[in-house]
Amino acid sequence: MFKEFDPLKSDQFQIINKDGKVINKKWFPDISDEDISESLKKMLFARTADLQAVSYQRQGRMHTYPPNLGQEAISVAAGMVMKDEDWLVGAYRELAAWLAKGVTLEEVFLYWNGHEDGSKRSKAKNTLPISVPISSQLLHAVGIAYTLKLKKEKAAVFTFCGDGGTSQGDFHEALNFAAVWKVPVIFIVQNNGYAISYPVKKQTVSRNIAIKSIAYGLPGIQIDGNDILAAYSAFNYSREYVLKGEGPVLIEAVTYRAGAHTTSDDPGRYRTKEEEESWKDKDPVLRIKKYLDGKGLWNSKEEEKLLKQYKDLVDAEFKKVEEYEPYKLEYCFDHMYADPPEDLKKQKIEYEKFLNRSGDLT
Repeated sequence: MFKEFDPLKSDQFQIINKDGKVINKKWFPDISDEDISESLKKMLFARTADLQAVSYQRQGRMHTYPPNLGQEAISVAAGMVMKDEDWLVGAYRELAAWLAKGVTLEEVFLYWNGHEDGSKRSKAKNTLPISVPISSQLLHAVGIAYTLKLKKEKAAVFTFCGDGGTSQGDFHEALNFAAVWKVPVIFIVQNNGYAISYPVKKQTVSRNIAIKSIAYGLPGIQIDGNDILAAYSAFNYSREYVLKGEGPVLIEAVTYRAGAHTTSDDPGRYRTKEEEESWKDKDPVLRIKKYLDGKGLWNSKEEEKLLKQYKDLVDAEFKKVEEYEPYKLEYCFDHMYADPPEDLKKQKIEYEKFLNRSGDLT
C-alpha cells in the first residue's frame, strides 16, 4: 500500500468516490455489509452528539467545545480497527474514537464543562485524556509505544493531531524518535485545511503532509479522510505493519472541518462560503450513505427513528452532567502537585478569601 500510494507522487488512497461508487476494488477492506452499515450508524451518533454539544454551548449550558462535524469517518474507522490492547492518544477532535474505546458521553461533556472528572475515563481501556497543547501528545504516544516494545507486548498506539500540529517541534521529534526506536505508533494527521484560521498552504510548502515521513525514514500515505472505507483499510493495514516490528507509520487524512475550530471561533472571517459549499458533496456521512443506498442496505425512514433515539440518548447523558456534583475549589489546586508548594497554598487561601467576600463560597 505504501509503495503504491507514494506521497512523492501525491497519490491519494481512496476506495469510494464522493458518489459512493467503488473505484478501488484491490484495496477494498475485508469488511461485511453489516459492519459498513454499523459504521454509518456510528458516524450518525457521533454527529448527533457533536451537534447537540454545540447547541448546549450556545445555550450557555456548556463551555467552549471543538466540533467534529465533517471529520467523523476518521475517528469511526480508527475506533473500528483498534483493539482493547491498543492505545488511543488523541488530541481533542476524536469523539467517535473515544466512544469506541469506552469513554462515556457523560465524561466527554463533563470535560468540556470544565470538570476534573471528565478526564477519569473510568471504563476506557488504554486511553489518555484529551490533550489541548498542540502535538504534545505525540511524544507521549512514542513513550507508550517504546514501553510496549520493551515489554514485548503486541499492541499498537494510535495518535492524532491536526495539520497545524505538524508545524510544532513536538511532531518532528516524535516522528524521529519513533523511527529510530522502530516503535509501533500510527501517527494520524487530520488535515482539515486550517490550524484555527491559518490555512495549510501558509504552514508548509511541502506538496502534502504525508511526504514529511520520508525525511524520518518511515512510510507515509495520504488518504481521503472522508472515505471511511479508505480510512478503515489504511488503518488496518498500518496496524498490521507496525505489529510486525517494522516501525511507525504516518497517515495524512485529508478532510474538512465543516464547523468552527471551536465554539469561540468564526470561520466566516477567514474562509469563503464557496469553499464550504464545495466540500458539502464530499461529506463522509453522505458518501457512505450513497454507497449503502446503491446496494439497498439503507432505509431513510429508519434513519429518522434512529436519529430521534440518538438525540434522546445524548440529552439523557447531558442531563447527568447538569445534575453532577459541583466543581470543588480544591480541584483547581489539589491536582497540580502531590505536595503543594507554599506559594500555591497561599494562592488557595487568597482565593478562598476572595470567594468569601463575593459571597460565592458558603
